[in-house]
Amino acid sequence: MSTDQVRHALNGPTMGTRWSALFFTPPGFDIERLRGALQQAVDQVDAQMSTWKPDSDLMRLNHAPVGVWVEVPHELAEVLALGLAIGKDSGGAFDIGMGDAVRAWGFGPQAADTAGIQAAMKESRRPAHESLCHDGGRVVKRAAIDINLNGIAKGYGVDRLAQALRQHGIQAGLVGIDGEMRALGTRPDGEAWSIAVEAPDPDRRAAHSVLCLQDAAVATSGDYRHWVSVNGRRLSHTMDPRRGAPLVSSPASVTVVAPTCAEADAWATALMVVGSEAGCALALRQGLNALFLMRDGPGSVRAVGCGRLFDGVLARA
Repeated sequence: MSTDQVRHALNGPTMGTRWSALFFTPPGFDIERLRGALQQAVDQVDAQMSTWKPDSDLMRLNHAPVGVWVEVPHELAEVLALGLAIGKDSGGAFDIGMGDAVRAWGFGPQAADTAGIQAAMKESRRPAHESLCHDGGRVVKRAAIDINLNGIAKGYGVDRLAQALRQHGIQAGLVGIDGEMRALGTRPDGEAWSIAVEAPDPDRRAAHSVLCLQDAAVATSGDYRHWVSVNGRRLSHTMDPRRGAPLVSSPASVTVVAPTCAEADAWATALMVVGSEAGCALALRQGLNALFLMRDGPGSVRAVGCGRLFDGVLARA
């Protein structure tokens, strides 16, 4: 019987996009059982954390009254705790309490709403880490808050894909959702996994550079894929928590490498809000590797890197 490894490239629908998994197994491996486990992993994240599903656990929490403890599933509790921690560590640059602003500006199931925009931009906004408390699997709102996990849920979904691979005995692979990726181990030849860092071009998909990662995750937040047009001006989906409105001045994109994809996902958003100068200092304090792509003019992009991976020329992990 051949002992050559068989290459598998699986994918499926999730969160309005698709998940992917690339890995190798011995011949005869039960691939359909694993395919089902991978799909179930992301379906669970979507069912718990979607703002597009009225019956999701997150929407149940959003509809709960202030001051009432709500039981939530373990996975949702884990993401909420991580989101609140990164929110605090980033000085509020990452804020899971921006659901009203996301919805009002037209990045949710409904179209943009002028009255909602005005309400979202109110000066009394408090960050989520001051408005939401958790105790294990219980959560309570200390103030009115509309939670949105779009800046972390996909990354967490990638981590769940990685967990599903490991639970089925696969210790090496590359999994992702819509460009958020996590590398496990190495390829069968011992080489690290190659992952493209996308150029911030709204008109085409092209690589700006390539990372080689082993046992690490990467996520990118940018202004060029999801946006709305207001009075002829294109506004990114990334919200400025200080204003309750889309960022008006930010890097074209920020790519973060971190131990988990949920962390990379959230920190990429936070560093978009903070900007390259303060963002590099923040990334270094947090032990992160970050690459900021800045627009210097039409068709011109300048790279600003911090951390070992992005210090000068892109290097192997």
